[in-house]
Amino acid sequence: MDKNTEGKKDDEPSAEMPDISGNFVITQDMKPINVGLLGIGTVGGGTFAVLKRNQEEITRRAGRGIVIRMIADRDVEKARNLAADDVIVTDDANSVVTNPDIDIVVELIGGSTIARELTLKAIENGKHVITANKALLASHGTEIFAAAQRKGVMVAFEAAVAGGIPIIKALREGLAANRIEWIAGIINGTSNFILSEMRDKGLTFDTVLKQAQKLGYAEADPTFDIEGIDAAHKLTIMASIAFGIPMQFDRAYTEGITNLTREDIRYAEELGYRIKLLGITRRTSRGIELRVHPTLIPARRLIANVEGVMNAIVVKGDAVGATLYYGAGAGAEPTASSVVADLVDVTRMHTADPRHRVPHLAFQPDLLSNTPILAMQEVETSYYLRLRVIDKPGALADIARVLADLGISIEAMVQKEPSEGEDQVDIIMLTHLAMEKNIDAAIAKIKKLPLTTGKVTRIRLEHLSSK
Repeated sequence: MDKNTEGKKDDEPSAEMPDISGNFVITQDMKPINVGLLGIGTVGGGTFAVLKRNQEEITRRAGRGIVIRMIADRDVEKARNLAADDVIVTDDANSVVTNPDIDIVVELIGGSTIARELTLKAIENGKHVITANKALLASHGTEIFAAAQRKGVMVAFEAAVAGGIPIIKALREGLAANRIEWIAGIINGTSNFILSEMRDKGLTFDTVLKQAQKLGYAEADPTFDIEGIDAAHKLTIMASIAFGIPMQFDRAYTEGITNLTREDIRYAEELGYRIKLLGITRRTSRGIELRVHPTLIPARRLIANVEGVMNAIVVKGDAVGATLYYGAGAGAEPTASSVVADLVDVTRMHTADPRHRVPHLAFQPDLLSNTPILAMQEVETSYYLRLRVIDKPGALADIARVLADLGISIEAMVQKEPSEGEDQVDIIMLTHLAMEKNIDAAIAKIKKLPLTTGKVTRIRLEHLSSK
């Protein structure tokens, strides 16, 4: 036995801590935190690797060791190949969440059915929970946080939004002095990759989607990514923390990128804008906006120049102004970075009085607001409109009259030259701020005009000004 640990009680094992010279020595300290890992897929494997590689740094930061003691995964053989010899590997996740020796359960299995059951069972058994599961929290977060509050345990979820970007920490703690005004984020790397490729190479949506699937950026069923559902899950979580409201994923407006064309991306570029799939939440006098959709952004904005699979989020606070958070939104080790950061946070606060911990949604749980989520029809923003009309006198005047009658003013307008042998032209308009329901009414009327042909394309436009 080492002379520094001789005479220690069995329940007081030593932990490595630095001496005054910065060298590591063995000191009398608290026992390590025992972790149970549910799922050893991409993120689970990354978490195991980061914890092992950076063990010394993590121990110095946390003040005690953090050790994975159990792993539950359907593929037991794969888990055994990754795990150390002293790790218990099982295909029974219930044995992890009920094990009295496990302090923290890390849920990385995904979905919102079995994951919900296991998370609630872990909480009921007095375990702290760390999860990367945005769908689970967006749909059941209110129930989960209430259960954790009753049991006096923590639920940490940095990895659930934007992978390795510490946006949850920033919203919950770093910006606590601010009244958050709005958040706008590129929070789905797959859709951002598709739009970047369409703009750079002039390819169609379907062509780039197939490319994304070959590269592993998109799933075989890409619906959650390209229809904005994944982004809406993440936005729901950020909105709850920013504004102190319950999770309300069912109230989020969601529109994907499947109908975007090369023409609109090119026209936007000509007008000085880029099209991105944005998650936007904004505090207004009438309620809170919660929406995901393709959006024109001025090309001079930093967020407009985020390309490929990268994520970026702009948060506007009343005191600090606009702040930008950029980085990898997915991947084994970027996401594991957030999981392990949560492990360190929970370890530090493990023995703290629950009343002294940071609330799950930043605001005290009994002081959450009932501010309503605005219906999309009540949202006010600017718009890009593309219309196909017969090239005859009066077409533009008729359209302008419809817009004026509904109180919609035009900021800019471009009429394209007709192609040789054609009698139809594209008209592109950018509007000033207008109510969505008025734009809907205008589009319905414009479609009925005798010189209008085909559909009217509408894409929302945000200036994202820091003022």
